[in-house]
Amino acid sequence: MFLKYIIILGDGMADYPVSELGGKTPLEYAHKPYMDMLAEKGETGLVKTVPDELPPGSDVANLSVFGYDPRKYYTGRSPLEAVSMGVELSSDDTAFRTNLVTLSDEADYSKKTMLDYSSGEIPTEEARALIGDVQKALGSEYLSFFCGISYRHLLLWHGCDTEYSLTPPHDISGKAITEYLPDSPILLELMLQSYEILNNHPVNEARKA
Repeated sequence: MFLKYIIILGDGMADYPVSELGGKTPLEYAHKPYMDMLAEKGETGLVKTVPDELPPGSDVANLSVFGYDPRKYYTGRSPLEAVSMGVELSSDDTAFRTNLVTLSDEADYSKKTMLDYSSGEIPTEEARALIGDVQKALGSEYLSFFCGISYRHLLLWHGCDTEYSLTPPHDISGKAITEYLPDSPILLELMLQSYEILNNHPVNEARKA
């Protein structure tokens, strides 16, 4: 006998109370008869999906929901991205989630602001052209770029043996990137070089127009 499950993750769905909605959250205010029916006829409760010592993100929580102990299996968002894309990792590979983002127009790269961590939810077809040209220009025996879905992509650094500190773009929306640039010279140079490739790319010129 096989059991089938439907798992619906309302990631961030509750949101915050909004004064225009009478102090209710969007979820409280919404008309949701089917969700209400499931809550009424099913079992409800609270589940803690993120251990105290791990970052409170959807990547950690989703591992818990699917039955994996994140304290044992969580090594970051990027390896999960690789699995979802069918990209196999070697023992000496380090995976990086590589987002296409929208930055402000300051001439000095380090002074730019994170305007949109998703490039306006860029369509995958357009993103594929951008990531493909980044791979052609910057890919090497040590670095490989892979196109994912929309703004979410992947970089594999083969034989990475360096320490680094990185910040997810969605954590700094509306903020200057100055304090959040990577402390790895190689990764920072990749960001600078990719900016030069993408800033005036035909795909982005068409999007601007």
